[in-house]
Amino acid sequence: MATVTATLKQRGKTHGKFSDTANAEQELRDWLREQEGWEQLSASQRCALDMIVHKMARIMCGNPNFADHWHDIQGYAQLVEQELEDN
Repeated sequence: MATVTATLKQRGKTHGKFSDTANAEQELRDWLREQEGWEQLSASQRCALDMIVHKMARIMCGNPNFADHWHDIQGYAQLVEQELEDN
């Protein structure tokens, strides 16, 4: 079983420095919430955008070639699309 320290070291290689990623993510989230359209979004749409922003920050601050980041972005968008189709 990996230690937390080992896990954090490994994640740093793909996700970048935690404080850099956190700062980028918060700036993007703040910007989204300032837009007029934010209030029109459903909880699912807001959550998906928050998660997409999280992945975007990891891409910009970490390894942009880590395919899982891109895969996850697709997944969050697909969840919203499926919900829209179901309604």
